[in-house]
Amino acid sequence: MKLVTYLENGAETVGALTRDGTAVFPLPVPDMNTLIETMSLSDLRSAAETAERAGALRPLAEVALCAPIPRPRQDILCLGMNYTDHAREAAHYDSGAFTKERPVAVYFSKRVNEAVAPGGQIPSHSDLVTRLDYEVELAVILGKSAKNVRAENAADYIFGYTILNDLSARDVQTGHKQWYFGKSMDGFTPMGPVIVTADEIAFPPALDISSAVNGEPRQHSNTSLFLTDIPTLLEELTAGMTLLPGTIIATGTPAGVGMGFDPPRFLKPGDTVDCTIQGIGTLRNTVR
Repeated sequence: MKLVTYLENGAETVGALTRDGTAVFPLPVPDMNTLIETMSLSDLRSAAETAERAGALRPLAEVALCAPIPRPRQDILCLGMNYTDHAREAAHYDSGAFTKERPVAVYFSKRVNEAVAPGGQIPSHSDLVTRLDYEVELAVILGKSAKNVRAENAADYIFGYTILNDLSARDVQTGHKQWYFGKSMDGFTPMGPVIVTADEIAFPPALDISSAVNGEPRQHSNTSLFLTDIPTLLEELTAGMTLLPGTIIATGTPAGVGMGFDPPRFLKPGDTVDCTIQGIGTLRNTVR
């Protein structure tokens, strides 16, 4: 099932897409975080059937999509340099900021006051940022509290998947020798267009992932190439912390980001970024 948050009479409404993806119908929850916490897949299917019978469909072309989870309850957890080719290009750009000391996962967090909607604008923060970069990532959304998860049971904890563009101010990121500020500015987390529930995607996901800027292909890889896979990261993280329902984990980006070119090719106002993942769709946003 594909789930969305959309505007209905000026209010955010949670809904599900019809099987052909042309229409949306509302679900009986106030927001996506509540849905994730309280509804099972069987509950979702039952609610969807009820809404369809009631004829509550709206053509998708007539609604304005929001990010699926407009306001995450906690910072997004992120993996850095989780594809070999991206780790290589990052170290070439700034070895001091990006070189791994050991072959272990690199975790960091990203603050999100409000995620940018599909079709929404990315603020360039030109007063602070001169090197704005894009990163297409598969985002994993947890469906229940996770503590001391064993890798072989990881799939049981996943609610679904969406697309996230981990926008990064490279000059701020490298200048501060840490990543939080340079990745957490307002508008630096476009997300969507939908959440695909976990039952729709084979586990572990092996999905084509790509990006384009102004229609020009930039990144292309497959999520089967993660250096730290989803079962491993869940086992590792939950050994030391409890992850709550609705937790979003961004799993890293492949090579082809702006800093990886020679010379680098950073974003500027007017540029349009398309982030595409097989089975989920395309997230498109424009820099202003």
